[in-house]
Amino acid sequence: MANNMSENSKFALPVSNDGDTNVLSMIYRFFKKVSIVGAVYLVGYMQWSVAWLIGPVVLSVLRDQWRRENEYRRNLAKVVAVSSEKDVVLARLDDLPAWVFFPDVERAEWLNRILLQVWPNVNHYAKTILKETIEPAVAESLANFKLNGFKFERMILGTIAPRVGGVKVYDKNLSRNEIIMDVDLFYAGDCDISFVLQRIRGGIKDLQIHGMLRVIMKPLITKIPLVGGLQVFFLNNPSIDFNLVGAADILDMPGFSDILRRCIIEQVAKMMVLPNKLPIKLSDEIPTVDLRMPDPEGVLRIHLVQAQNLMKKDVSMIGKGKSDPYAIITVGAQQWKTKHIDNDVNPRWEFWCEARVMQSLGQALEIEVFDKDDGNDDDKLGRCSLDISQVVSAGRLDTWQTLQQAKHGKVHLRLSWHRLSTELADLNQALLEVQLIKNSELSTAVLSVYIDSCKNLPNARAQSKPDPYLQITLGKKTENTAVQMRTDCPVYEIGHSFLVHNPNIDMLEVKVIDQKTGNQLGILMYSVASLLKQNNLTMLPQPINLQKSGPESKIILALQLKILKEAVKEDLEEEAEAPPTPEPLPAAPAPDATDAAPPVMIPPAPTGETDNTSEKSIPVERIVRQVDTPQESQPQPENDTPKLVHRVSSLTTSAGEAGLGRILLSLRYSILNQTLYVVVHKIMNIPLKDPTNVPDPYVKLYLLPGRAKESKRKTLVVKDSCMPEYDETFEWVIPHAELHSRQVEVTVATHKGFLGGSPVIGQVIVHLNQYDFREAKTLWFDLLPEVVPRD
Repeated sequence: MANNMSENSKFALPVSNDGDTNVLSMIYRFFKKVSIVGAVYLVGYMQWSVAWLIGPVVLSVLRDQWRRENEYRRNLAKVVAVSSEKDVVLARLDDLPAWVFFPDVERAEWLNRILLQVWPNVNHYAKTILKETIEPAVAESLANFKLNGFKFERMILGTIAPRVGGVKVYDKNLSRNEIIMDVDLFYAGDCDISFVLQRIRGGIKDLQIHGMLRVIMKPLITKIPLVGGLQVFFLNNPSIDFNLVGAADILDMPGFSDILRRCIIEQVAKMMVLPNKLPIKLSDEIPTVDLRMPDPEGVLRIHLVQAQNLMKKDVSMIGKGKSDPYAIITVGAQQWKTKHIDNDVNPRWEFWCEARVMQSLGQALEIEVFDKDDGNDDDKLGRCSLDISQVVSAGRLDTWQTLQQAKHGKVHLRLSWHRLSTELADLNQALLEVQLIKNSELSTAVLSVYIDSCKNLPNARAQSKPDPYLQITLGKKTENTAVQMRTDCPVYEIGHSFLVHNPNIDMLEVKVIDQKTGNQLGILMYSVASLLKQNNLTMLPQPINLQKSGPESKIILALQLKILKEAVKEDLEEEAEAPPTPEPLPAAPAPDATDAAPPVMIPPAPTGETDNTSEKSIPVERIVRQVDTPQESQPQPENDTPKLVHRVSSLTTSAGEAGLGRILLSLRYSILNQTLYVVVHKIMNIPLKDPTNVPDPYVKLYLLPGRAKESKRKTLVVKDSCMPEYDETFEWVIPHAELHSRQVEVTVATHKGFLGGSPVIGQVIVHLNQYDFREAKTLWFDLLPEVVPRD
């Protein structure tokens, strides 16, 4: 297993060889000490409060700690990036998904050598994108934070090429005219990028990008290059990290870095995170519209109902107060934010939104919950992730999701999948559904727009051709194209999709605007209802006259309307092109033949990770049927919450070796994310000493050694029960090298006691060095008397 990773010298972090005798270093240390002594003297001389001295020191310590943690993480990633392919593949062998076509190390080395060979050309292309696309967009985003004048000066991406960690080629449920490939892409290079921001010069080094990239090759043709074009995109937002250097280093605090990182991620998302794709045309025989016209697979309707038992982050005069929670919902590049609710750890949002889904297989719905505070330092209350293919398989899904990266809390989601139809008869049903929900924001159709070009635009200034761009609006959504410089016949070849509330009344508006003057060069107002009269609700590419423009001014575009149709279970079973359901894995067997362990859900790896221990998803209806009919092994749905749809009653009557009861736990460790997951399922046969005083049990967990407050986790309290069920998931980030020396202390206590105390019922110490974590473990443990002092 990957135990040898920490022992392998090739993965050890480099040790700095910089000498301390350097003259400049000595001068720096001298003036630093003088400054410290001077500050102490000044505070005493001026008789200021000691807070003037302690405050900057505390901020400096926190800043140094934050920088050291980030530097360590970046250095570790760089060491992996420059290591041999063989070392990396072997080290990650247990974390590679089952579909990877290597750990054949020779194939991995071959593929990465290709990337290294073409990297200089990609380097040049990437610099063009940074300068022409990313720079103006980031400058505009930073201006919203009163940070003006952003501009790249030097852009060198270095010699270290991206690395491929795994590849999947799909061979089922595809058309004969396409090839689909997923690539686990990781870049941790030696880039050197400098920029100017508000006359402060700074730089970006140690840039790292990691995400799942999908490449669709279509259509297949009979001539070289055999593929007409490519569509390249990230399924979900990639993780991006970097280090600020130069004069901007003084601003390298979490606040500024987060703003800059957020702006860069937003621009990458606009380019190539679903529903946005980066199309590449390879053959002139293929019409551009075939590659760039958006083709959604369906629409995911999301109803975020409420949350329960969120963490308390606000501080009041008597200790911990409540929280002011809000949620951010993300599907690829699409994002929504709920309102915040004051002083409530059980908020009810009743928030609705809809996501256009281009590829359901592999894409995730993510929920992040925050506590709203003054400023930009909102506290995180947890996150959860759900594979959209689960909703596609089930049609409808009503689920509670346990929040990860939090001590406790869960959110209630109601989801429905709507496939797209070109049958006009489906429109009335779609309009009726929206009326029944009584939400004016929901849609009944999707409009795909492809704009090829404009012809014979008027001049915005005398004796000068315009710099035109397009502003495309439908409802409340507006999309802007790139600016075409000095031309009256701009070519855009761009596609966008829009949600349509009511095709009978909605209008598509396209404005042609000159960037230099801001003047409008022409406008097109197109009634969506006109498409209802077209064959297959489609208008093929054709020129249309622009209004309020020149006499010969035209815009060439194509339109396609598709109507939302809820995918009920019968429809899903009949669809030949439905995404494949991943094969389920059997439930982990109980260690005792007399103890029939229930089907459990091990929490999957976070989005972007493909862990070989993650369980696969199946429709909820099938879970219920199979649980009602006992079998030797049960399929396990992949879900960030371990909450079960139905549970088989345990046949055990044992109260354990000490007569204190037994507890069912699941354990899993992700090497890729260095995270330990523990699921507390249920407790059986807690002894009832007094029938008039039934316990209110809960479970408290610590990661040992240390019993630090940060490592404490706690379940909900179950009232009046000797056989409580929890199904709550907890996680700790632990380096793999430290895993063998750690233990998990699991304590079962009752909330009933003297002045609300927590008398212990029983305890278990789980020694992690006793388990092989190449597979998830689901085990019964006997509760024993307490062996360590309570906190």
